[in-house]
Amino acid sequence: MGIWQRMSRREDAANYEDRDAKLQRVLGVKDFLALGVGTIVSASIFTLPGVIAAGHAGPAVIISFIAAAIVAGLIAFAYAEMAAAMPFAGSAYSWINVLFGEFFGWIAGWALLAEYFIALAFVGSGLSANLRGLLTELGVQIPTVFATPILSGGFGDVIAVGAILLVTTLLSRGVKNASRVEIFLVLAKIFAIVLFLLVGLTAFQTKNLHPFIPAYDATIKPGPFGGWQGIWAGVSGIFLSYIGFDSIAANSAEAKNPGKTMPRGILGSLLIAVVLFSAVSIVLVGMFKYTRYANNAEPVAWALRMIGHPIVAAVVGAIAVVGMLSALIGMSMAGSRLIYSFGRDGLLPKQLGKLNAKHLPNVGLWSLTAVAVLISEFFEFSQLAQLISAGTLVAFIFVSLGIYRLRPREGRDLTDPAFKMPLYPILPAIAALSAFGVLMGLGIDAKVMMLGWFVLGVVIYFVYGIKHSIMNDERITR
Repeated sequence: MGIWQRMSRREDAANYEDRDAKLQRVLGVKDFLALGVGTIVSASIFTLPGVIAAGHAGPAVIISFIAAAIVAGLIAFAYAEMAAAMPFAGSAYSWINVLFGEFFGWIAGWALLAEYFIALAFVGSGLSANLRGLLTELGVQIPTVFATPILSGGFGDVIAVGAILLVTTLLSRGVKNASRVEIFLVLAKIFAIVLFLLVGLTAFQTKNLHPFIPAYDATIKPGPFGGWQGIWAGVSGIFLSYIGFDSIAANSAEAKNPGKTMPRGILGSLLIAVVLFSAVSIVLVGMFKYTRYANNAEPVAWALRMIGHPIVAAVVGAIAVVGMLSALIGMSMAGSRLIYSFGRDGLLPKQLGKLNAKHLPNVGLWSLTAVAVLISEFFEFSQLAQLISAGTLVAFIFVSLGIYRLRPREGRDLTDPAFKMPLYPILPAIAALSAFGVLMGLGIDAKVMMLGWFVLGVVIYFVYGIKHSIMNDERITR
């Protein structure tokens, strides 16, 4: 068999159904709503509105959030149809494997793997920063050396590592128990957000919204700042906030009645997140001039303290810290299922695709944790944050275009789902082009790191994956 035939061989969906059969279908709509909202509404809702306003868009940060949500919504339509038609572990990796072939599935999955590795470290570091800020207000000072990456001369972010390990231990004991904790954490986080909005509105001043779209200023670094350039840069920076719906799709093999559960969970969680992000953004920039949020790691708590509500700031800060655990739960679940899928198919060592006695992919879970811990120990998460968006956007382009391969097979060799992406065949193309536009708006550093990550992925595939693929022992399907 030639190299191209091996790269483009497509997995039979029935094989995925058989391999994933031991995963327990115990998650319902409320579980997936909590999983999605908990992952999307993570550390970023308490930081990014201020960061993007000060660094790129000014009060027009609300436009950036809404524009990013529209792009994410278009892709979420594609995700909802894919997950309903092919409820397999691994989300985009498994779907693209079935629709386009093994190599393309590997590239999509490899892109998502960067998201989960870095996002875990990102949220863990955000949790650490907010907890240290809260403790400082209470008179407790954590030595800087215990929150500084090893490459910067410290001992690593000890709090971030502890949070990641705590969540991994919880998940290793069972998905249903983790889901109950997730629901509680999400409700607590929503309470904190609503409390901030109610108190923040008492200090809202419309003068802080002028000019709503600041003039473009090329002298502000790293920029771009102001005008449509700043708004679009804000979209690219914000987009990482909305990518959490992939965490729902990655767990579709554990969904009850996935044809209904998956679309409701994906689209419902995104809608809730958009409302919360937009509300926090407009209230935050209305409380103080957007320039006040420059280099501010905890703008929400800071704004509350500055208007004379230190107790409310402490309550919101404490709930925000605990609530960030919900994002770690969602990303750990999704990332471990992706690694399990790679091992299941032989593209990474098959031990990663093993389930334990409770039918949980704990080898994949602890492998994900080990890499995330190393990242948080050695690197500044801000250096790698945009790589989360970069890798995920590539996978999103694959999924959007995959609808063209999926639709002709629905009702034939694949399930004919109750939910379908509207305005076919126009909307899938618009979704793919929108994702590509956001990708182009990322900084050059993110694009270079993304290219390096993909080169590494291609090397691993040709050195290991193509030789050990389980399809080497199966009938090749086309």
